Order: sequence, then structure tokens, then C-alpha cells
Amino acid sequence: MSSNHLTKIAIVGASGSVGKYVVASLLANGKHQVMAITRADSKAVFPKGVVIAKVDYDDQATLVAALQGQDALIITMSVAAPPGQQQKLIAAAAEAKVPWILPNEWGGEYSDLVGQEVLIGPANKAMREYIEELGVSSWIGVACGFWYEFSLVGMQEQFGFDLKNRDVMLYDDGTTTITTSTWQKCGEAVAALLALPVSKATGVEGPVLEDWRNKYTHFSSFEISQRDMFESLKRVTGTKEEDWKVSTVPVEDYYKQGRDELAKGSRIGFAKALYGRMFFKDGAGNARVLTGLDDEKLGLSKEVLDDATKRAVDMYESGLLGQSHA
Repeated sequence: MSSNHLTKIAIVGASGSVGKYVVASLLANGKHQVMAITRADSKAVFPKGVVIAKVDYDDQATLVAALQGQDALIITMSVAAPPGQQQKLIAAAAEAKVPWILPNEWGGEYSDLVGQEVLIGPANKAMREYIEELGVSSWIGVACGFWYEFSLVGMQEQFGFDLKNRDVMLYDDGTTTITTSTWQKCGEAVAALLALPVSKATGVEGPVLEDWRNKYTHFSSFEISQRDMFESLKRVTGTKEEDWKVSTVPVEDYYKQGRDELAKGSRIGFAKALYGRMFFKDGAGNARVLTGLDDEKLGLSKEVLDDATKRAVDMYESGLLGQSHA
């Protein structure tokens, strides 16, 4: 760490869905040395300027060695990552005395009850508590809401859209608003956060990293309903409402259906439960209402909805998103 700023940032999942946008933003800022931590057998390709550290998750010493001297560890791991990997990284970060960790959250700040209802809360909480128990690193949770591109054109069980068949499923009447972020916004927000002064030193005004010590940062590209998304999709695709099949489903019934399906081993059931719960009328999916947003504090740029929608549609049409469910 150079004086009152972080300089060395390690990231796990640097070539992944959100990780590559975080890396791009960190590099664009030009304020950090970025290191990608990757398995020895990985064939991932990283941008110029990224230092690569090969590790073996079965050899903790390789993780500790890679993390020596790093100021922050960002963890972005697939849901399919082997159990225990994140815990190994957190333990290694503590041994290497890494002061800051952004754990593998990338969603919302859930109450204990809602966290249990969407199933992922307890595991995320356990990792945050583990960081605190080790007593070396501090954590910052990234509460970005659902990823906009991924959720718009992925499975219909997410934001309710099936682009191939032009089928729209609205939760209740489709007017409940949630906050959602593009991958670009996630990258921009993390880079802006980690570029802040660490503490209130002489001459430092405005926000500092310590404002978020063992807390969440909340940001959003859009506060939006399914109806808003649908209007944007129609503009981007040049279609009219009559070109689509539109149906509605009571969202609380949909959530319960997802829980029942998940209990029988269906991964689609998990998506139904997770997304359905965030569209309840209690506002669980709207961070602006629940906690407020940090966009202004972090100096984040405003985004244009149709630009983000077009980017998502282009990803779908090129096969980068959604094709496995088309």
C-alpha cells in the first residue's frame, strides 16, 4: 500500500462474467497493479498489464505466496466452484496479511430472513463472519443487485423474457421496481471504491475506503420494473407488444413453486425462488429504498437503459448469453 491508497489488487475470476469488467476498469483507472490468481491448469487469457499468479487450491502455501504484499483481494467465483475454495482464499489472505477482501457476493444485502428465503444468505454471512473471526482483513460486500444483461436475456425464469419465442412472463402486474446493475457498472464501482483514500488523513475530504469497512457498498444502473425492461426491449428489437406473448403469474406463488422444485433437485427452481423473491411487493430487491445507493459518493456515471438492453440483446444473438436456454 502506498501511503493512504491501495496499489496492489488481486482478483480471483479475472476472466469471468463480472471479473473481466472489474479488471478492465481497474486497468483503465491506472491506479493499481492488478494480479489475476488462477489455477495452474487454467487456459484463461488476461489483458496486457495483468500480473498472473498460478496457484494450487490444494496447496495453501501457493495461495499465501500469491497474496503476499497485496492490498486487496477481490473474489468473483462461479456458483460451480468447488466448495471450500473461498474459505481457503480468505484464510490465505489473513496469513498473507491482506487488509481488504471483497468476498464472492455480487448481489444484495439481505436481512437474515430474506437471506434464508433466497437460500444464499447464510453461506455469504458465514464467509463475512469468517473474515472477521480471523481478525486480519476487513470485508466490503458488493451489493449490485441482479446483473442486468445476464438476467434480461438468460433464462425466462430470471427477468421473465424469452427472446427466442418472444414470450414475456410478468410477476404480478410487472410494475414492481428493483435495482439492477450492468457488468460495466460493477467494474466501474469496484475500481472507484478501491481508488479512494483509505482513511481520513490530513487534507482528505469526501468518502474514504474505511467508510465501508465490514459493510456493503450499494449501487445500481437502473431502478426498473419488468414493464420498463419490456418497453426497452421493444424499442431495441423494433417490435410491438402484439409481437410478444404476454402472461402474468402471482409472484408469491412463483416463489413457492421455485422452492418446491429446488427441494426436488431442480436448479431452475433456485432461479425461480431467487428472482421471484426479489420481485415481492416488500421491496426486497430495491436497494435505493432499503439502504440508499453510493453512486454519487463514488462518482459513478449515469447509464442509458436502451444502450444496456442493446448490449444484452447483442450478447444473446452472438451466443454469449442465453443460447443454452433458447
